[in-house]
Amino acid sequence: MTYRTLRQRLLLSAGSTVIMGLFLAAAANTQASATAPQWGAHASSDDASSALDNAENALTAQPSAFQHHFWESLELQPQDAWSILRSSFQWQEKHLSADAQARVDEWIQLYSASPQNIVSITERATPWLAWIAQQVSERGLPGEIALIPFVESSFDPSARSHMGAAGLWQFMPGTGDALGLVRNGQYDGRLDVVTSTDAALNYLEMQADEWYEGDLMLSLAAYNAGAGTVNRARQQALNQGLAGHYWDLALPNETMQYVPKLKAIATIIDNPERYGVSLPDIHAEPAFAKVQLEQPVSLAQASRMLDVSQSALAELNPGLLNGSIDPNSAQTLLVPEEVDTQVLAQLSQSSGSYVAADSPSVHRVERGDNLSTIAARYKLDQQDLIRWNGLDRPEALQPGQLLSLSGG
Repeated sequence: MTYRTLRQRLLLSAGSTVIMGLFLAAAANTQASATAPQWGAHASSDDASSALDNAENALTAQPSAFQHHFWESLELQPQDAWSILRSSFQWQEKHLSADAQARVDEWIQLYSASPQNIVSITERATPWLAWIAQQVSERGLPGEIALIPFVESSFDPSARSHMGAAGLWQFMPGTGDALGLVRNGQYDGRLDVVTSTDAALNYLEMQADEWYEGDLMLSLAAYNAGAGTVNRARQQALNQGLAGHYWDLALPNETMQYVPKLKAIATIIDNPERYGVSLPDIHAEPAFAKVQLEQPVSLAQASRMLDVSQSALAELNPGLLNGSIDPNSAQTLLVPEEVDTQVLAQLSQSSGSYVAADSPSVHRVERGDNLSTIAARYKLDQQDLIRWNGLDRPEALQPGQLLSLSGG
């Protein structure tokens, strides 16, 4: 049985037991009577039937103070992404050795010394956090896993490292290819938040099950440094009589700091007031809807049809490199969740009348791009590009920046 399967069964069992116990307690509270039938191995069927009838009547009669409190407690639970994420944390109460805790505390101090940076990064996470936390929870994984993009990319879906890693989860090209993330001139699955998140969680679970008996901290180390590096360090620790846990290993410095960083930011988010951090409001429900497409569609066409700004669509779909979606590479377009469902259905079923134009309307700046090469690529005048995009410093283009290729 895998880590995910076991944990899901335990959670379902525990949740059902607690809720049923609360219901029975609420019903029993209204039936406090010296003559109430006693449940036990020798209770008669008539007694049991009578007790069930009484419990049913109790639930439909005037509710007790306990019942009022029970339902009010459910209703008053804060329904935002942060509270839901906190409730899924699994590593906050785990006791660490003094040395391990010192490594975490060092990062807590560094992060909390610049609360404005935490706020900036968590604001960037706003479109993605609720959905990622939902995916992590559905797999029964620790909620802390949803914060990996904080450490990897500062929650920037277009982030690229000098080593070639890209996206929210910072996949290297070879790793992305091995995990089936399509990468071509029109689309990069590493930048697609939905696709790359699924690949990242699959990868973490696969490594935990294959190499580390479900130990996700070791899998996180392997995610950062590679399984070969972690396996060698683990064997060395075992040879020294250590348990071979993450905290026992001598790893490259970046990997030694990887889990402490994750635990540190989770600690701050678990109690932001303590560290002077004001987190942005993020709704509990995902901020986007997914549209499955069978025909190519440009973002400009989708923008007109959905009455949504093209820039909003581009931000939700950073994997689309040339401003259009081709089902041969990607079939899912993300749109703001408030878009009318009937319009979504119409877009999903659209055919030839919405086929993407030959020329894209937006260019996403890649590392090494400059205005001259972009203008030449699309047979445009550089001055037009500067005017259409209001570029004050045309020489300072940034990777991930979106440039309009028309004056419309």
